[in-house]
Parts: sequence; structure tokens; C-alpha cells
Amino acid sequence: MIPKIDSDIGISVYTTKYPGCGGRIRACHDDFRVFEVLSQKTLDSISQEGFAIYKLKKSGIDTNHALEIIFKKFGVRLKALGLKDSSAVTEQFVCSLGQNKSIPNYTDGKISLEKIGFLKKPLSAKDMIGNQFVIKVTDPKQSFSDFAEHDRIFNFYGYQRFGSKRPVTHLIGKALVQRRFGDAITLLLSFTSEHDSEENTKVRKFMSDESHYSEALGMISHKMDLERIALQEMLENKNPQKAFQKLPLSIRRLFVDAYQSFIFNLTLGRAFEYGEELFRPQDGDICYDKNAILGKYGIEQNQQLAIPMVGHSYFKKTRFDTHISKILQDEQVNPKDFFFKEMQEISAEGGFRTASILCTNFSIEKNTVSFTLQRGSFATMVMREIIKPDDPPSSQAFKRFC
Repeated sequence: MIPKIDSDIGISVYTTKYPGCGGRIRACHDDFRVFEVLSQKTLDSISQEGFAIYKLKKSGIDTNHALEIIFKKFGVRLKALGLKDSSAVTEQFVCSLGQNKSIPNYTDGKISLEKIGFLKKPLSAKDMIGNQFVIKVTDPKQSFSDFAEHDRIFNFYGYQRFGSKRPVTHLIGKALVQRRFGDAITLLLSFTSEHDSEENTKVRKFMSDESHYSEALGMISHKMDLERIALQEMLENKNPQKAFQKLPLSIRRLFVDAYQSFIFNLTLGRAFEYGEELFRPQDGDICYDKNAILGKYGIEQNQQLAIPMVGHSYFKKTRFDTHISKILQDEQVNPKDFFFKEMQEISAEGGFRTASILCTNFSIEKNTVSFTLQRGSFATMVMREIIKPDDPPSSQAFKRFC
């Protein structure tokens, strides 16, 4: 049985035969550890001048908010290669966007920033190999030491992409793609989920009535910073498009990305149910090679099947177009809708993503799993296949911290 929250974000299947060990992850921050892995070439290129590169360690705070704290402290914007959520202990690399400018090492209760040198160019996606994970499962119903299907897991976008316990980001993204800016703001402010806290749900229901916006501004918690920005703009100008444009660019792009991710998840599930071969590429397929370079299927080893991501430059000429076209028809969306004349900065071109997860260095010791994933893959999707949770938000223990 697929949990409802999985279906809500487009995940409709399991791909492993393992029955599931049960239990939960993230009972404490230390139970979920993530370490970014840079290429050896990049590490060997670190020098004494150029663009400053730092190691950012954090716990109990997401990447965007950590970088905002640093900006307010030092007035310097730092660039991250990927977003790490708050429910983990994470180590990632960030860099400055100006040459030969650096800031002091910094630490507080949740984050620490340590300069490790300089690079000739700012960090980019090609500098990062992936992420190493060390994850403890609390209270499993049985040992999972015999799990051996880590090479047969779909590369679904995980819960974090959609808001975890409040899966709304893709719904906001769809409203934006369909130019329903008023609905996008309404969803941001008032969409509720059975997995959210009682306090948050109460506030969001109150904000579902526009006449309550002024009063709601004094009710929302400090964690609802995006909602506060939107509320203030709606009160001042009553223009939902302008209210949306007041949000940080990274967040605005995230909403559109989340909707692309939802369509990708649907595509994987429907192709699997249709009987498509998804773990091995075939003649005519588009693939990534061992160097993450995109090209046509050949005889090279270690090629990974790639599936199109819908955007305004969507590539139709694959065996997945039938599935994607049907999904777009059901969603009442056209690829060209992902180009925003109104806000070109959030336009989404599209691209490709591997169908399955490349999971290496996999090991299990007692109740702890260790593995390395390529950039962009979600460890929660590996753990989903191991745990087979009845209630994913509870198994992720989003509200339980030591």
C-alpha cells in the first residue's frame, strides 16, 4: 500500500521486494548526517587566492536560513551547491562571489563556517560528486542487514522537495505555471496538511480569509518568514504577482522546480506500471555516462538511463513522451508555460534526470546505514525502500529532536 503523502507528491510504486523493517529516522539530529563530496580535482585546485571557499556545518537549520544569518552578520552573500534541510547534521561547501574577499570563521549554536582556501572560479555543480550519508534507524521491527537492493531504487524526488510535512511547493509551482498568482499566494499562506502542527494549521485556516490578513500578521511565528513577506505585500498593494516577486529568488525558483519534480515522479511511476525497462538503457535512449555527460545510448559501461524533465525546451524524442504528454494533458499544462515573460528569472528550461539512484559505498552496521549518492538524489528515497513506512512523516520524525 502506497501512503497518501507519497501519492500526493507523485510517488506511486516501490521498486524493491524487501518487505520493510519499519522504524523511523531523524529521532535526533545526529541520527541523520550528510557530507558533501567534492571531486579530487577541485580539492587539488584549492589555493591562496581567488574565490573564497568555506565548509559550512549546521544542525537544526536549513541552508537558506544559515546563509541569511551569515549575510546579516557579515554583509556577504555566499553560494551553496545544494540545499540541505534542517532535520540533520550537515557539512557542505559554500563560496564567495567576489574575488579575494573573505570573511572570518564563524560559529554559533547551529552553524559554523570555516574557510578552507580559494578557487580560481566560484564553485559549480561539476565540482561536486555527491553526498555521503550516515543514517540511523530507530526502533526497527526487524534487522535490515539483509537489504541488498540498493541498486534498484528509482530516483524519485523526495519529501523535502515538496515541503515534507506540508507538501505544497509543487501545488504553488503549478499555480504559477498556470499564471494563477492569487492561488499561489493563497496556497503559500493557507494550505493545510494533516501532518502539520495544530498551531500552524489553526493560523493557516485563519489566513484563508483575506479579511484576516492584517490580524494574521501579528499571529504568525517567526519561522513563517515567507508568509510574513507575502502578507505584508498583499496588505500594501493587494497584488499577488508582486507579493510573489518579493520572495527570495531561490524560493521562487524552488516552487517551479518542485512542480517539474512532481511531473518527473509521475512519469517514473507511470512508465514503470506500463512495463518500461528503467534500470538499463536501450537503443535510442538518452543516457548519462560515467562523467555525467549526456548523450545517446552506446556500448559504454556505466551508462545511466535519463528521463526528460519538462520545461520550456522539453525534448520530446524519447520513449517516455507518451507518458509525459498524457500527464501534461491531465495537468492542463504545456511545456511552453514554463517560460515566464512576466518573471523570466524563474523560467525553467527542463533537462534530464537519471531514472534510478546510483548508490555506492553501501553498508549496514547494526541499525545504521551508510552510502553515497550522486548529486540531486534523495537519501529519504533509499530509506523509504528499506523502511517501507505506513506513515512517512512519522517515520521521518520531523518533530522529534534530541
